Amino acid sequence: MTATETALSTADLQLLAEAGGLAPSLHNSQPWHFRATPDLLGMEVHADLTRAVPAADPDGRALHISIGAALFNLRVAAAHLGREVAVRLFPAGEGTQPRAVLDLSAPARTSRPFGADLYPALTQRHSSRHPFANRDVPEALVGDLIAAAREEDVTLTLLEEHGVRRVLALTSEAEARIAADVTREAETRRWLRLEPSCDGIPLAALGSHDRDARVPMRGFAGHPPRHTTPAARFEALPQLATLTTHFDRQADWLRTGQAMERVWLLATVHGLRASVLHQAVEIPDTRWRLRDPVDGPAHVQLVLRLGYGPPGAASPRRRVEDVLDPPTAAG
Repeated sequence: MTATETALSTADLQLLAEAGGLAPSLHNSQPWHFRATPDLLGMEVHADLTRAVPAADPDGRALHISIGAALFNLRVAAAHLGREVAVRLFPAGEGTQPRAVLDLSAPARTSRPFGADLYPALTQRHSSRHPFANRDVPEALVGDLIAAAREEDVTLTLLEEHGVRRVLALTSEAEARIAADVTREAETRRWLRLEPSCDGIPLAALGSHDRDARVPMRGFAGHPPRHTTPAARFEALPQLATLTTHFDRQADWLRTGQAMERVWLLATVHGLRASVLHQAVEIPDTRWRLRDPVDGPAHVQLVLRLGYGPPGAASPRRRVEDVLDPPTAAG
């Protein structure tokens, strides 16, 4: 270890792991695990395959997007600690552990490193499944969100009216098909939490459902629902954005997760709320039809609903000691 390299302390590792654990994930499954590198100069990000959601996510796309979001949170927390961040995805090849390694050995090159401004938003970012106001996102902010995704090699597109209606129709179709799938419905219900827990979806986070059935929010409570959500009037034409990549590999899924979280945290800083319309991504043919043929070949990885409204309830998180391995000395 050189004079310019300072090992991560136990407190540093805990802060990083806590930040990573605040990332969004499908059904709040939190499918990640963190481990300090042997030299204590970095952090490994592992997939916790015991927390997969196989019926809704058989190929692991959502799992890797969630891990990518946790990876971005680690980058933000590292900037908060004054560390420069270098990331390697799949250092041993796709499908292997760790999914990513962060080299945090160098001090930040500037007094305000990238991501430091986003650190307070880590605890403020929540999924909001409530109605949003009929208020457009300012063009300047849209441009900043597009640029944020582009920095992660992902394309964010805010949809025009015809695109929004097409995506809403595909999401409604997918929601109906999921509701008719007994295996998927059972899996979704298993992640619904009626009592305090460290994971899953608490009733307070379910939000509302659109009484006019225009915005197809996921039915977490089953069909027919065992626990109803309040009916509310949602925005007439929600503001939807897609995140797309040129390729469809696990590395692209990790990049999508980083882009999603970068966009979401930036939106949170500016008072903008978000939630994910994930249903159409879960079924191969509806996912393929999400893409706009005019844009050429692209793989839609995620649909975000953006707007101004209630922040949404916080979802529970696993304890740091459950997601962070104790450090081991270098051999």
